[in-house]
Amino acid sequence: MQFKPYMRLAATVSMFALGGLLLAQPAAAQEAPKKIEKIGLMVQDMSNPFFSAMTKGAEDAAKAIGATVNTQDAQLDLANQNTQIDAFIQQGVNLIVISAVDEAGIEPAILRAKEAGIIVIAVDTPAKGADAVVMTNAVQAGERSCDYLFKQMGGEGEVLLVDGTPIQTIIDRIAGCKNVAKNYPDIKIVGQQASKNDRASGLAVTTDMLTANPDVTGIFGMNDPSALGAVLAVEQAGKAETIKVTGVDGSPEAVEELKREGSPFIGTATQNPAEMVRQAVKVAEAMAAGNPPTEKTILIESVLVDRQNVAQYPGW
Repeated sequence: MQFKPYMRLAATVSMFALGGLLLAQPAAAQEAPKKIEKIGLMVQDMSNPFFSAMTKGAEDAAKAIGATVNTQDAQLDLANQNTQIDAFIQQGVNLIVISAVDEAGIEPAILRAKEAGIIVIAVDTPAKGADAVVMTNAVQAGERSCDYLFKQMGGEGEVLLVDGTPIQTIIDRIAGCKNVAKNYPDIKIVGQQASKNDRASGLAVTTDMLTANPDVTGIFGMNDPSALGAVLAVEQAGKAETIKVTGVDGSPEAVEELKREGSPFIGTATQNPAEMVRQAVKVAEAMAAGNPPTEKTILIESVLVDRQNVAQYPGW
């Protein structure tokens, strides 16, 4: 597979209203900024390499427009994100880019930020009240990862799903996997448990599910850390030759695992965390210039990386 100018946007940020259709928005106490000079980035969990890559993307995007960026780690805690937004309001940031821990629970804080004249763009997963969201096509990512897994299983066998925290992007990946499973009548999903989106909990829940379902031959992890935790569980169970594992992210760790001889990990559907932030900043700049986006959801295509094309994958 050829990787084209990294990823195509399903809805591009060039689609801005130029004096035409404007998105309905609630009245704000203060006017939106005329220029993006101070950016607040809010990530779910900095221990996840995905968000480290997102942080680097934010720094690059800020430098390109002469802005500063302040990155805050929620540590998967909604209360932390509420506090961080209030701090950003006090600091007078012009733009908040947020990967929300709880897309509904964060809405009151987002509305406070917008009332203060701050543009709020969600990334990776939706956040209620945000001006727009830039994210991977998560349903597509789940479909592509699982379709590849099921094909490599020969279209039959028992499968485990390593789920995650209940945010929309993860819900959509699992839904995409289940969509594809309908095309494989001899594929049976026999277990599904939620991890905490990391390797340690992926190992724990997979170990439990393998104990209860010893005949499993395929595992889908809804992100790469959980999938790599599943790989550890498979190897500890002595089943590396009989069980195949796929994930979602296209992370550097997943790339290395694909290159490791004898690994049960066979594929990952990509994301581009740095590109999400770059596109979020472009949307915000256009809004500051008076051109809100005609589409509030901007989707980035996911592609499948496997052992055959991993050498051509540009990575994060």
